[in-house]
Amino acid sequence: MKSRLALPDVEHLSPEQQAVRASILATRGNLDGPFLAWMHSPAMASHAEKLGSFCRYQTGFSTIESELLILCVAAHFRCLGEQQIHEPIAQRAGLSETVIASIRSGQPPSLGDARLQLLYRLSTELMRENRIGPDGFEAGIAAFGERGMVELVGIVGYYTFVAMTLNAFDMRAD
Repeated sequence: MKSRLALPDVEHLSPEQQAVRASILATRGNLDGPFLAWMHSPAMASHAEKLGSFCRYQTGFSTIESELLILCVAAHFRCLGEQQIHEPIAQRAGLSETVIASIRSGQPPSLGDARLQLLYRLSTELMRENRIGPDGFEAGIAAFGERGMVELVGIVGYYTFVAMTLNAFDMRAD
């Protein structure tokens, strides 16, 4: 991972950094993405890692659904690092290269699944308007319930944090 921020040397981590690194590796298997930057603040990294683990692996959304949300955030913030990490995951989860390319370019994708269409609509509306209007909210509650709406906003919010970190420090694959 390339970054304009000095990334911590794995050989010289503090005990707190080592603990966070071990936790991240246990859940994800790598330190890709914002984690190397967050390691400069081990307490923040620890909390962010736990929230990220929930948002990525433990919500009520399927992998294809959560990856769609993540790619919407990456496109909105023009976050190359987030795209590099999550586009292959989204493709393995079942999003086509055509859909991924549409999202990347800011074009509405052709999604055959009504849930995916609604997730795309709600996430892009949330990022564009900084809120979800009454019609979208009612449709979201009907489709995903209150828990699902909270988790949708949580995924978008967490990956906004990720995108801002990656963009601020120009972090991306070499």
